[in-house]
Amino acid sequence: MQKLGFEVTIFYYNPNIWPVEEYQARLMELKKYLAALPAVKIIEGDYENTKWLEAVRGLEKELERGKRCDICYKLRLERTARLAAELKYEYFGSSLSISPHKKAEKISQQGQTLAKKYGLEFLDRDWKKLGGFQAACQIAKERNFYRQNYCGCAFSVRTQKTNNKIQE
Repeated sequence: MQKLGFEVTIFYYNPNIWPVEEYQARLMELKKYLAALPAVKIIEGDYENTKWLEAVRGLEKELERGKRCDICYKLRLERTARLAAELKYEYFGSSLSISPHKKAEKISQQGQTLAKKYGLEFLDRDWKKLGGFQAACQIAKERNFYRQNYCGCAFSVRTQKTNNKIQE
């Protein structure tokens, strides 16, 4: 985005990530990455896992990419859009679509809706289609970054453990 002339601020808001140690590990890796990009600012949001759990109550057994994820996207995008509006930014975007496990069309729809609500422009990108996932994997490998194989929420940890047992 910097190459396109944007001043970039990253808002780290991931109330879905559990446990808090995982949240902190991911934040630390982001800071390590950003140390090489001094022009990028970071704003740390509050760790609001209880708020996230309340928002997805009743959807604990949903599969990844289901209704629980839709609510998760909305919660995170809404908080990002609200902060962007408070800071008088013109644009906001998300890296959520980089994951092959996320539905870019849902993220796009919610981003567009929230952009209208807050008087912003949503930088709508499907980073998967732009090679983002492969690039992120390559950077992580080259720089020896910590990587995980689940989205971060307690329910995806459970799903990942089940998948690992099936593969064994």
